[in-house]
Amino acid sequence: MKQFKVLTVLFLLLTLKPFNITAAEEMSDQQRNQKRMELFQKMEAATQVPWYYFAAIDQYDRAFRFSRKEVENPTSIISIYYTQEEWAGQLNPSTDDTNEKTIQFFNGIGKDGDGDGLADRRNDEDVLMAMAHHILSYGIDEDNFRIAMWEHYHRDKTVGIVLGKAKIYKTYGHINLDEKAFPLPLRFNYSYKNTWGDARGWGGRRIHEGTDIFANYGVPVRSTCYGIVEMKGWNRYGGWRVGIRDINNTYHYYAHLSGFSEGLAVGQVVKPGELIGGVGSTGYGPPGTSGKFPPHLHYGMYKDNGATEWSFDPYPHLRAWERQERNKK
Repeated sequence: MKQFKVLTVLFLLLTLKPFNITAAEEMSDQQRNQKRMELFQKMEAATQVPWYYFAAIDQYDRAFRFSRKEVENPTSIISIYYTQEEWAGQLNPSTDDTNEKTIQFFNGIGKDGDGDGLADRRNDEDVLMAMAHHILSYGIDEDNFRIAMWEHYHRDKTVGIVLGKAKIYKTYGHINLDEKAFPLPLRFNYSYKNTWGDARGWGGRRIHEGTDIFANYGVPVRSTCYGIVEMKGWNRYGGWRVGIRDINNTYHYYAHLSGFSEGLAVGQVVKPGELIGGVGSTGYGPPGTSGKFPPHLHYGMYKDNGATEWSFDPYPHLRAWERQERNKK
């Protein structure tokens, strides 16, 4: 039985050919996601590490690599990132070492995942196998996976984001989750303009980190994305507000709500168009303060790059989502 399992693993590792980087760059998003999913599922079969763990780590690294200048952009199908020193070992004189034995001698993490005799940092299956070994050294239950991610990233916020992504992918069973929706149903009357960066004075001088969408009190507010509810509650500036993290490390902020949809909870997975609350005028005071300004939705977007998080202008995205939704009709 043991011999059969070993042969099965070897077959799985050898059935998929190494992927050409140039070909990866020429693929559509749908083709790339299909190839990624194949690799995740293949590695799950070989290691018993759930595919959605690989997907979550890969998606997090892909997003932060495109947002940090000091880190090389991903060029292959898999975006999980290791430095040369991490891969080969800090004291290894050969930073491009692909010999698994010498890599192990110098305490590097590089592994041969496709059975070609090389542990190559540019090989997708080798990278996935290295991550699988790291996870398996702790365990595949959620608590141990959390520890494994802390030891890999050394940042609490990143660990939370990765676990959130894993939950999203597990919920939907696939990784094609880029669909977006306008935050208000188009059948209602509303208006908005680009107010990002405008001055705000209440509570001290600051800039307006979002777009205000004016509408009648109680107009439904919807999630714009597939994501997970990271925050729900009161803020003296934003009143009743909700924060949702999408699969691209973007945090979507909905403020001044009249209230929340029934049962909405932190840790809940949501989809585009799902009801999360209603337009209100809460905020600028202690819990329950309302009516200090006309009812509107304050919608903000924040990007996490693995080191910090910053606000960016949501207005172009809102216009694009509104246009896409109108074109569907």
